Amino acid sequence: MDFITILSLIVASMLKYSAPLIFTSIGGTFSERGGIVNVGLEGIMVIGAFAGVLFNLNFADSFGNATPWIAALVAGFIGLLYSLLHAAATVNFRADHVVSGTVLDLIAPPLAVFLTRIIYGAGQTPAISHNFKTVSFPILSNIPVLGKIFFTNVSLIAYVAILVSVVSWWIIFKTRFGLRLRSVGEHPQAADTLGINVYRMRYYGVMISGFLGGVGGAVYAQSISNNFAVTTIAGPGFIALAAMIFGRWNPVGAMLSSLFFGLSQSLAIIGKQLPVISHVPNVYLQIAPYILTIIVLAAFFGKSVAPKADGVNYIKSK
Repeated sequence: MDFITILSLIVASMLKYSAPLIFTSIGGTFSERGGIVNVGLEGIMVIGAFAGVLFNLNFADSFGNATPWIAALVAGFIGLLYSLLHAAATVNFRADHVVSGTVLDLIAPPLAVFLTRIIYGAGQTPAISHNFKTVSFPILSNIPVLGKIFFTNVSLIAYVAILVSVVSWWIIFKTRFGLRLRSVGEHPQAADTLGINVYRMRYYGVMISGFLGGVGGAVYAQSISNNFAVTTIAGPGFIALAAMIFGRWNPVGAMLSSLFFGLSQSLAIIGKQLPVISHVPNVYLQIAPYILTIIVLAAFFGKSVAPKADGVNYIKSK
């Protein structure tokens, strides 16, 4: 296997495993920029994965190759609805953000598995017939060297996720909506005096995180696992949370961090095909993403500066 082939294999696998993390970490960025800590991303991904696979299995004959794309949007909407529990608890009832998010993480897996058993009579769904395919980009794939590495047999949804990160950066930092969202995450009292509805903006942030987290879960289920079971989403939500922190609450930074974590996840799958790490026991490669998550959080959490009012409940009378 030549060097270019090895690089193309690594990049293709990295993009595949990074796409769900990119969507979910960007969702977390919107929520925390508005002042709501969302550790419930894992639970939202679980609900999104279940909803995406359920839609795919029932409507594959109707929508054909478009099924996984539509299923991801449907899963995003379901994730949005699920995230409203977190929004109501933290914004209206002033619950502790970490506790509320943890409840979302605890509820989602048993709920999804319970519904799976009711619908399919088993603890997991059948395999889907239409998933996210790899593509070779016209013209771009013909570029010498770079074309084979970055644009041949790669995940299209990953490039969509990268585009979403750029658009999200523009929304957060270059639009009136983004300015208002950041203002309620930095100083909600000042934002309130300027006529900004703090509660509404925080709801918007959590809802966007729910939508993108649901999409992330559906992308994971329809590109990596190809079905839904209790083990389908086991950790990527927390890795996405780490990517958001590592990316300093910036959508582009979260995307780049997700690519890094996606690479670490992919090595467990393709490691035996790579000469450098082919002799490393597979168990070490499988636990590497989680060890890296701990290391990154330990090394960068204190140095990364979150929005000042992140995790602080706002009481209008004050």
